[in-house]
Amino acid sequence: MNLTTIRPAEGSTKSNNFRKGRGHGSGNGKTAGFGHKGQKARSGRPRLGFEGGQNPLYRRLPKRGFNCRNSKEIITLNLDALNRFEDGTEVTVETLINAGIINNPKDGVKLLGNGEITKKLDVKLNAFSENAVQKIQAAGGKAEVI
Repeated sequence: MNLTTIRPAEGSTKSNNFRKGRGHGSGNGKTAGFGHKGQKARSGRPRLGFEGGQNPLYRRLPKRGFNCRNSKEIITLNLDALNRFEDGTEVTVETLINAGIINNPKDGVKLLGNGEITKKLDVKLNAFSENAVQKIQAAGGKAEVI
């Protein structure tokens, strides 16, 4: 260790409770970073997005459709993607992530019946199509909803 290589700990030099307007010695006194006069230098300054009475950008832009806040983001997966697993494997959301087939399943995974399955697998996912369940059972496996 050397005195010339010593540094403060990561994140220790910046502080969120910086005291503005506490004199010239603080480096941010007098106008406290607000400049001289004007509407933005005073208390009760305008809200975010205010454009001086002009129709603001968020109202000028067209709005279409509707975003349902209760909708779920479900990842769909085709049956033939499961052929990379070995016979008798238990397929869950975690094993699919580890195999690199899916990433970041927010609200669940649904297995669709596109393609063929050639291996006997025990599949435990959030949802299945009827066709997928029939093909898994025909191959000797099990489909279980978790």
